[in-house]
Amino acid sequence: MARGDQEGSEVAPVQVRGTVLTVRRVDAYVAMTVVAPAIATRFRPGQFIAVAVGGPSSSMLARRTFSVHDVRPDHGGTVEFVFLAREPGAQWLADCRARDVLDVVGPLGRPFPVPRESASCLLLGVGSGAAPLFALASRLADRNCAADFLLGAESADRVFGALTARRTGRSAVVTTADGSLGARGSVADVLPTVVAQARTDVIYASAPVGVLRSVCALAGRYEIPVQALVSEPAMICGTGLCMGCVLPAVGNDGITRMVRACVDGPVFRGDLVRWDDVGTIPFDALGAPGWKPRAGTPATPTGERSSAG
Repeated sequence: MARGDQEGSEVAPVQVRGTVLTVRRVDAYVAMTVVAPAIATRFRPGQFIAVAVGGPSSSMLARRTFSVHDVRPDHGGTVEFVFLAREPGAQWLADCRARDVLDVVGPLGRPFPVPRESASCLLLGVGSGAAPLFALASRLADRNCAADFLLGAESADRVFGALTARRTGRSAVVTTADGSLGARGSVADVLPTVVAQARTDVIYASAPVGVLRSVCALAGRYEIPVQALVSEPAMICGTGLCMGCVLPAVGNDGITRMVRACVDGPVFRGDLVRWDDVGTIPFDALGAPGWKPRAGTPATPTGERSSAG
């Protein structure tokens, strides 16, 4: 298996005032493009941005975080992100127009590691979770890696990027829960077949926690590594201060710690996240009630990162 490089993880984020270039509807989603050259040049696939919403007098104090779908450093330095306008902050963004100015911080988080050598990569996304996979696909192409897509959603209007996946990927499979597009069912239902046909070396997945749990379990049977982008629990502050996106993960020393998806992720090695315990504090996690450290056990993470292979 090809080893991977964790690219751009040490580049500091910046806070900018970005001018809205376009706001467009893509089926059920809103795609917004903002001019933010300083973010575009720093961005690596898998990272995200945090956007202030509501205006200067708003009571909506928390930023909204979004995975980045596309950047164009050489064409004005634009950044595009995709979202559902289903809560007040996102609806406020959807109502923005060209030339409006937004307060944006990014790029945030650790990006996807990419193989150092040519590899067969399966890019699996559910709903708008598929958005960050397309920037990744471009980066993988630069490494001469083949990219196959497996996209899913509840219905046809919630599948994001199907046409682009079919145009740019080596193959593309789509599933919907209601059967309105592609195969009826979930991405987990067809994953074994897709993996076998594509001869997948590594899976990059961006989906709800329940789907990531199933994908990692299935991948484990085939001994295929998974790089999982975790956006649930919700990343509210994007800086790790609010502790709203904690989840249990096993460190390289074998100790479970409560890590923060926004700063320790959002990309994690799938086999190290304790998916069944997300939303809880496991009894054996570092610092949990009754936990006792072994002799020589460090109290903080080692900082080591996993590779794609």
